[in-house]
Amino acid sequence: MTAVSSPAGAPAAGRGRVRAFLRLVMIEHSVFALPFGYMAALTAMFLDDGTVQWLTLLLVTVAMVGLRTFAMAANRVIDREIDARNPRTAGRELVTGAVSVRTAWVGAGVALAVFLGAAALLNPLCLALAPLAVVPMVVYPYGKRFTDYPHAILGLAQAMGPVGGWLAVTGSWSWDAVLLGSAVGLWIGGFDLIYACQDVASDRAGAVRSVPARFGVAGALRGARVCHLLTLGLFAWYAAASGAGPLLWVGLLVVAAAFCYEHAIVRPDDLSRLNRAFFTVNGFVGIALFGFALLDLVARGLTF
Repeated sequence: MTAVSSPAGAPAAGRGRVRAFLRLVMIEHSVFALPFGYMAALTAMFLDDGTVQWLTLLLVTVAMVGLRTFAMAANRVIDREIDARNPRTAGRELVTGAVSVRTAWVGAGVALAVFLGAAALLNPLCLALAPLAVVPMVVYPYGKRFTDYPHAILGLAQAMGPVGGWLAVTGSWSWDAVLLGSAVGLWIGGFDLIYACQDVASDRAGAVRSVPARFGVAGALRGARVCHLLTLGLFAWYAAASGAGPLLWVGLLVVAAAFCYEHAIVRPDDLSRLNRAFFTVNGFVGIALFGFALLDLVARGLTF
């Protein structure tokens, strides 16, 4: 019986480790970054020859998911002791032992190799710049140990997605992509300020640094509002610079309404709807703006 059941159990255990690792890195949250990588890549394709380059788009997807997976795995490993002291994060897989540190590092290494491989297949400039994209991903979890503004490091890390998507298509630098990347960085940095508000007590008790821990929840929410106002300004600048049509401008109005809703439901004295603001609203922002951008490009002549 033992000899028969062990081989059958091994694959199940392996699948269980993979599922636990995917929960660890919250693979479904790729939805926050991918739409803007696609938005940049498809705009570059439209301006290039007006047709979708499917292989390039696939490699962009692989590269972005690979880099994000590496970043999340590294973040969880580096922060596991901090997570263990915080009641909200004490159930994470590295804290409970559902995923071992070794498994997390192996998964991170595989994801990093996938990212570098995809960058190499895209073009020489993407490969040359790939190591620079890795740096803020590793620095971010350490940021809360030496600065009150780790959210800015996260924003910088996320800003590289649209820039990379554009570089993947053209192999050359674009300031339009920088505008879009800056908007995305401020957007994600802003909602990270909101998300961090729920950990104020734990952060202060554990000497973890953040804007809410330093300036309070009200200060962090004011900072998030400023970030999202600047985000809208940069989105509008990008739309004008890239010659966007009316559909993208409609998308920007939808995003502005979503931001208003997000900031209306989270208040210093009521964080009960914070998860709705973080997961639902911000997921909607990414998907909605990409949808309007895609419709705009198709209306202007992008072909599949």
